[in-house]
Amino acid sequence: MNSTTKPASKIISIEDIENARKSIKGVIRETETEKSFSLSQTLGAEVFLKAENQQFTGSFKLRGAYNKIIHLNEAEKKKGVVACSAGNHAQGVAFSAKKAGVAATIVMPITAPLIKVEATRDYGAEVVLHGEIYDEAYEKARELEKNFGYNFVHPYEDPLIIAGQGTIGLELMEALPDLDSVVVPIGGGGLISGIATAIKKLKPSCRVIGVQSTQAPGMYQMFQKQDISLAKKISTIADGIAIKKPSEFMFKNYISRLVDEVVTVSDDEIAEAIVLLLERSKFVTEGSGAVGVAALLSRSLKIGKKSCVILSGGNIDLNIISKVIEKGQIRKGRLVELSVIVDDTPGNLNRLTKAIADLRANVLEVHHDRISQGLFLRETRIDFVLETSNKEHVQQIKLALEKAGGKIL
Repeated sequence: MNSTTKPASKIISIEDIENARKSIKGVIRETETEKSFSLSQTLGAEVFLKAENQQFTGSFKLRGAYNKIIHLNEAEKKKGVVACSAGNHAQGVAFSAKKAGVAATIVMPITAPLIKVEATRDYGAEVVLHGEIYDEAYEKARELEKNFGYNFVHPYEDPLIIAGQGTIGLELMEALPDLDSVVVPIGGGGLISGIATAIKKLKPSCRVIGVQSTQAPGMYQMFQKQDISLAKKISTIADGIAIKKPSEFMFKNYISRLVDEVVTVSDDEIAEAIVLLLERSKFVTEGSGAVGVAALLSRSLKIGKKSCVILSGGNIDLNIISKVIEKGQIRKGRLVELSVIVDDTPGNLNRLTKAIADLRANVLEVHHDRISQGLFLRETRIDFVLETSNKEHVQQIKLALEKAGGKIL
């Protein structure tokens, strides 16, 4: 393979992935494959986590980006490169370009997390903010390519990129040769295509399962032979895989041939997975990096006796991580908001808080409301924010509050 190969002209082979591994050796980190005891116990199978969230630049994207840029010839390197990304591909290209002594311009959506924008600049790239979603940033990057003669580094429709991502598949097969399934996030499709190419060649019986966000389900809809719904705006915590229009090239040449199943997960399910990974595995993952775990927890997947989930990235925006944790805590029953109506007489608040304390729940916030519409003259509404143990604990608290004279809204 060479850098002038057009994306649609070559489908990669296991040999391309093996060559990519040689090209990127010493630049990327061969990340750990760790067993998750909590997930294994929950699912009744051995579940492993491939920690690409701990890769240099915080994501798997470095593998493909460096493999692409290192294959540019000298004339191409002098022209510089341009790329578009919501963040992780941007950092991978910026890091790789700096390593290779190549100028890089990266177009990112204005909605891209600040942590990813700043990290891309820190790696030495010029950042252009344009559009609200990846697809709009893509069009701008193509415009810059045409106007200034840059070499466009596609995030997935490129054989060198796909081969670089496929090196994860080689590492997995070495670490877990008896693997029954692998669960992989799907955005544009480069990651799952590369991994599936390697795994289906080395162990055809291993199931490859793809996961998308319910807010950006294009590849899932193609896989299910459904009409593709193109939302004007995508809002999801899995911003790294928020692709509005799925790639027909990636679907036809890789995903339809090599992937066994594709599912979607909601933002609430992703938030719960992020919290679990933080709490049990001590892994920080972004939304797109946690979708595989979310799918394991919330979908009935055929994973066999031994499965591995790709934690594709760890670049979560620190400005929203507290909100994500809160969402995950609420979904798990670890945090709850309860509104209770009682008679506005002395002692009622004390009875309610005693009922909560007796069940060893922690009161984080209390708010009195005597003027809301629907309240009788001698009634008051009391809003509690409570720290609880689980959903069963929440139900016990509700029953105790009703027994203490409250009416739960």
